Amino acid sequence: MADRTSYTDTKTRDDIADRLRELADAFESSDTTVHAGNKSVHLSPPDSINYQIDIVERSSLLRGDHESVEIELGWKPEQQDQEPPE
Repeated sequence: MADRTSYTDTKTRDDIADRLRELADAFESSDTTVHAGNKSVHLSPPDSINYQIDIVERSSLLRGDHESVEIELGWKPEQQDQEPPE
């Protein structure tokens, strides 16, 4: 089962920079909560995380130029110490 939370918005460059700093601060701790729109998701990233960045530059006579950056972080959540059910 996969749960996906997506959120799309238009923000200023300064707002985006602030949001990326918040994410960076969150990833420096072992457990973090990431906000996507009106939903908050608790994550438990390990010390080592898979990182991918894609930069796309497109030129089109009809649509004009377009640039995008996609950053993907992936990992298997760290196992929390849990007591077995009784």
